[in-house]
Amino acid sequence: MNKTTDFGYQKVPEDEKSRRVAGVFDAVAARYDLMNDLMSAGLHRVWKRFTVELSGVRAGERVLDVASGTGDLALLFSRRVGVQGEVVLSDVNPAMLGLGRDRLLDAGKVLPVVQCDAEKLPFASGRFDCVSVAFGLRNMTRKEAALAEMRRVLRPGGRLLVLEFSRVWAPLQPLYDAYSFGLLPRLGKLVANDAAAYRYLAESIRVHPDQEALKAMMERAGLERVEYFNLAAGAVALHRGYRI
Repeated sequence: MNKTTDFGYQKVPEDEKSRRVAGVFDAVAARYDLMNDLMSAGLHRVWKRFTVELSGVRAGERVLDVASGTGDLALLFSRRVGVQGEVVLSDVNPAMLGLGRDRLLDAGKVLPVVQCDAEKLPFASGRFDCVSVAFGLRNMTRKEAALAEMRRVLRPGGRLLVLEFSRVWAPLQPLYDAYSFGLLPRLGKLVANDAAAYRYLAESIRVHPDQEALKAMMERAGLERVEYFNLAAGAVALHRGYRI
């Protein structure tokens, strides 16, 4: 019997989720950055800068950005590591990866780009000083397998940064729900011509592990000294763990 997993509030076979998620991102890729700016009032850029700051990445280091999308984090990391370092963009979705590559080229950055599944990373163990994933873990079918792979490609002392939607402060939950299930799909329809994709986004946030559950998941994947930082009253959280 096929195992099932969450696709928003639906239960689907595990081998079907990646196809459905690909469909969502194919549909919204062209307006992805604009929607991010509108949805977060530009705050996603602050969260990503905070992620890079907390990474401790220095000149000359190697960074893997998983589910790189349009390359926001990769661009920030590339400025940190300099010409002696390396930043690799990876994403399972070719449309998003192409946008990220083109955006970085426009910024004068020529970085390695690898289309791959985060659950089966095509890199040697211990290759990277830092691995990051921003707003991508939520869409992965087997999250613990993906986290274990990210840990595998870290060198001893390397760190994993997971920036993701999380559990908002309880008193704000009714307002957050009204925004997520009322305004957000309407905005998606108006800007990206796809209300369903942003309804899935809202649902996928609700079924994603909360702060403590994700911390425990990272620890089970072999990461140590795991801690998290709540942003936007917990609507977003940054988790950091180390390979010791």
